Amino acid sequence: MSIKRKVFKTEHFQKQEKKYSEHCCVPLCSASAKFNGILSFHGFPTHSDLRRQWLVNIRRDHFTITSHTRVCTRHFASDQLIEPTTLDGRRRLIKGAVPTLFEWNGYKVEPLRRSVWERTERRPELVPADDQEEHSLTRDHDYCSVPEPSALDISASAAEDLSKDVETLRKEIQELRVQREFGLQRFAGSDTDIRFYTRFPSYDHLMAFWFLIEPCIYKMIRVSRAKSAANRNEELLTPARTSTRQLLQPIDEFFLFLVFLSVALKERDLAHRFNIHQSTVSRIIATWTNFLATALGSQCIWLTREEVQAYLPEEFKDFSDTQMILDCTELRCQTPSSPLLQSEMYSSYKSHCTMKALVGIAPHGPVTFISNLYAGSVSDKELFKQSGIAEKLTEDMAVMVDKGFLITDCCKCKVYCPPFLSKQKQMPAYQVKETQAIARLRVHVERVIRRIKQNKLFDSIITMSHVYNINQLFAVACMLSNYQNTALVKKWVK
Repeated sequence: MSIKRKVFKTEHFQKQEKKYSEHCCVPLCSASAKFNGILSFHGFPTHSDLRRQWLVNIRRDHFTITSHTRVCTRHFASDQLIEPTTLDGRRRLIKGAVPTLFEWNGYKVEPLRRSVWERTERRPELVPADDQEEHSLTRDHDYCSVPEPSALDISASAAEDLSKDVETLRKEIQELRVQREFGLQRFAGSDTDIRFYTRFPSYDHLMAFWFLIEPCIYKMIRVSRAKSAANRNEELLTPARTSTRQLLQPIDEFFLFLVFLSVALKERDLAHRFNIHQSTVSRIIATWTNFLATALGSQCIWLTREEVQAYLPEEFKDFSDTQMILDCTELRCQTPSSPLLQSEMYSSYKSHCTMKALVGIAPHGPVTFISNLYAGSVSDKELFKQSGIAEKLTEDMAVMVDKGFLITDCCKCKVYCPPFLSKQKQMPAYQVKETQAIARLRVHVERVIRRIKQNKLFDSIITMSHVYNINQLFAVACMLSNYQNTALVKKWVK
């Protein structure tokens, strides 16, 4: 071996000795020791039986094994070691090796000739007392290397600083988790986002509505449970208990339903955003549609004549007996495959297959009547008859409608409708003023319908997969508009 290589190996060993002696209670052998002067340290085996043999041979009371506990090469017979395969001369153990060389069985380290590069220990009389005491603690050879407890001691001020850093990091992680998850809390600080995803004007407005329906949530019956009960011909009277394994919290399920209604996202898109399965999204939408249709539908939205008169705006002083403003709206839908259904649902007004509904509002703005959806080919007059609203209108009431509603002979109440030109060449001045006055007030029902259609689900083409509960979805959207929006005209607020 060349001198240069020997110097390299000895310097490497001295560095190893210095580093190891600072952290461990085991003194290293000299550089001229056997096995090329390099001690290897081996961790305890993971196999329980083999580890038990090691502990039996070590014979140490109250001995606790940690991830840093090591046994050095001196305690293994030479036939249990593999020749060095690395540049630093470290040795590995054969499979199933067990330490057998200890003081209790008469093993002692033989004195070895010192290397010319190895430092010579100072004589005891030249070593200070403190160093002698420390040297005496590490003179006896030990077989485990465990960090000194003093190395883990941290001052009180440093521990306090670390605890503050940990708390700060915990808060940052929580904020990042909220930002990563697509839920209501992520948009709680942005009223613009709340308006976009839910149609509620602000987060506080949304939470106020949530507190209204929250007490009824425990009565909610899941669609999957209702279907299974129906298949068994059982009557479902009590809702299931809330499961601790529920994927989303109720308020996040409600948020998911509002996002579906307001933004018209596809179920697969919602599944990716909320990190749930697509079938779970479908069940949540169906469950909340039924729940809100029942909860909001249980509240009577029809107003009596006295209630309407109490909130009648001044703009209606010339039409003071107006009970309701009526208009029809059409929702475009996917063209059915059946030619018969195509002919029934085709609307010549929209030049598309549609579903048609009748919506009525009180003079001061709230929705007070919602009909079912009918085929798009039905006329306004026929829809008025089938909706059943004529039975609620009495002789002392009046309704305001557009020209297409020829319902004078269908109801007992008075009808305010813009006059037709008929065979006249020019409309008289009083009829022009009457048309303008009615149109100025009747336009508010169109504004309410536009608010309802701001839910993109109804502004786009409705697929056949949603036809089974489209009546409930439309009714829920109409009733939610009474909670989501402010007054049509600010000066109407009383």
